[in-house]
Amino acid sequence: MNKVILIGNLTRDPELSETPSGVAVCRFSIAVSRDYAAADGTRETDFFNITVWRSRAENCGKYLKKGNKVAVIGSLQTRSYEDKDGIKRNVTDIIANEVEFLTPRSAQSEDDSNVVSAKRERPQLEAIDDNQLPF
Repeated sequence: MNKVILIGNLTRDPELSETPSGVAVCRFSIAVSRDYAAADGTRETDFFNITVWRSRAENCGKYLKKGNKVAVIGSLQTRSYEDKDGIKRNVTDIIANEVEFLTPRSAQSEDDSNVVSAKRERPQLEAIDDNQLPF
């Protein structure tokens, strides 16, 4: 079984692109704090590269930004390549099958929240005396 479940915060804005055949792919990384603290009380943090495909990738590219909290469910995938100096490198990525956005809209930046709250505002109605009602 190859299954990973992580909850963390985006360390940078997602990068949305397409493959040559037109399939959407989104890449971002998340920071995940470890459950335990060191003797001095500090917690270590791990950083994971996430890859998302197709319509889910489009949604991540459109709605996520640096600092947002997400839950990711996926699988580990390792690959190796040779860098420009000829050194063999190994990389492990998380291929996301599910991404849940955990940052509430109210916690977005002030500019974004003003737009959201403006959409939710309703006009104030004048108080009407019962005698003014036509029925």
